[in-house]
Amino acid sequence: MAKKKKIGFDILIYDSSKALKESDRTLLEKSMEARGNAYAPYSNFQVGAALELENGEIVIGNNQENASYPSGLCAERVAVFYAGAKFPNVAIKTLAISVQSKNSEVLEPAAPCGNCRQSLFEYEHRQKSPIRILMMGAQGKVVECPSIAAILPLGFDNSYL
Repeated sequence: MAKKKKIGFDILIYDSSKALKESDRTLLEKSMEARGNAYAPYSNFQVGAALELENGEIVIGNNQENASYPSGLCAERVAVFYAGAKFPNVAIKTLAISVQSKNSEVLEPAAPCGNCRQSLFEYEHRQKSPIRILMMGAQGKVVECPSIAAILPLGFDNSYL
């Protein structure tokens, strides 16, 4: 006999970043600054990421494309790998992501790709605490998710190895 189990999560949707607490607004602003420096000559899709660490540090990253696809790297992984190298064993509290396109107006928040979700899931699993996610487009509404595990149901971790 099969059992049915529902997998899901709730998100918060804010009309704009003005509705956020100051520290979250600051983190999103840092992600917007980072996205402005993204190297995206092929897709023209710029992504910025900013991490707030437990020690108060803010670490940023942006997407770095490469003519030899898939040698580039997403903004989220740039930020999380830098945080892991510079601040080992310091937990990540919040990840803010903002996106913009030089080809069209992006008003909807974009969630991390599958590779980024898995990489972030590893850090969340390792630190044994959730990483909250804030996402926004070029401007407008902000989506808040409770954790990486929520957006990667049935994630793969070291318990399988």
